[in-house]
Amino acid sequence: MLILRSLVFNTLLYSSLIPVSLLIIFLYPFFATTYIQKIASSWIMFILCSLRVICGVKWQIEGIENLPDGPFILVSNHQSAWESFYLQTLRIPSASIIKKDLLYIPFFGWALACMKPIHLRRKNKIRSLKKVLSSGSRKLKNGFSIIIFPEGTRAKPHEGLREFSNSCGSLSVNNNVPIIPICHNSGLYWQNKRFIKYPGTVIVRIGNEMYGKDPKELTNRAYSWIKENFNKIH
Repeated sequence: MLILRSLVFNTLLYSSLIPVSLLIIFLYPFFATTYIQKIASSWIMFILCSLRVICGVKWQIEGIENLPDGPFILVSNHQSAWESFYLQTLRIPSASIIKKDLLYIPFFGWALACMKPIHLRRKNKIRSLKKVLSSGSRKLKNGFSIIIFPEGTRAKPHEGLREFSNSCGSLSVNNNVPIIPICHNSGLYWQNKRFIKYPGTVIVRIGNEMYGKDPKELTNRAYSWIKENFNKIH
C-alpha cells in the first residue's frame, strides 16, 4: 500500500511540476517577484496537502507567532525536499540559497530562477560566502527574507545535526535583522532521494528572534537551539 500511495503522489508531483513551471516562466516578464512567489506557494501547498491526503504525511507547526513582520533570516536544519517546499510559504517575498546546478534542470530550474534565489557554486567556499553576504544584504534591504540551510546539504535524521556555516550569523549582524531558528523532522517521512513516503506528522518548531554582535556566537546560539529541539523531536 505504501508503494501504491507513493506512486500516486509522485505521479501527481511530477505531472503538475511542468505546467506550473511553464506558467511561472510565462508570467515572469509581466509580474513582480512577489506575485510569482505567491503562485509557487499555492502550488506548494497543493502538493503538501496532496501528500497529506494520499500518503498520510501531516504537519504540525509550533511557534508561527514568532515570525516578525519585517525581513528575517530563516535558519533551518536540512533533511528532505519537504522543508525546501514548505519554508518558502512562510514569508513572501523570500530568497533561498541554492546550488546553481539546480537552475539547469529543464522547466523546474528555469521557473526557480524566476523566483530570484541566491545561487552558489559550492566548490569555492570563500567566493560563495562573499556572494551570500553581498546578495543577501541587497535582498534584505529590498524587503526579502532569506532562507538558509547552514548545514550546506541534506542529512539523514539518524546522522544528527551537521556543523553550521557562519553565513547566517554574518548576514544577521551586518544587516541588523534577526535570525529565526527552525527545527523539523521531515526526513523521517519524506526521506531524501527515496521513492516511498511514510505516514506520520512532521513537527516544525519556530524559535524566537535572535540578535547578536558576533557572527560566530550568534550562529552557535542558533545551532544550539536547533540541536536541542532536534533531539526532542527525533
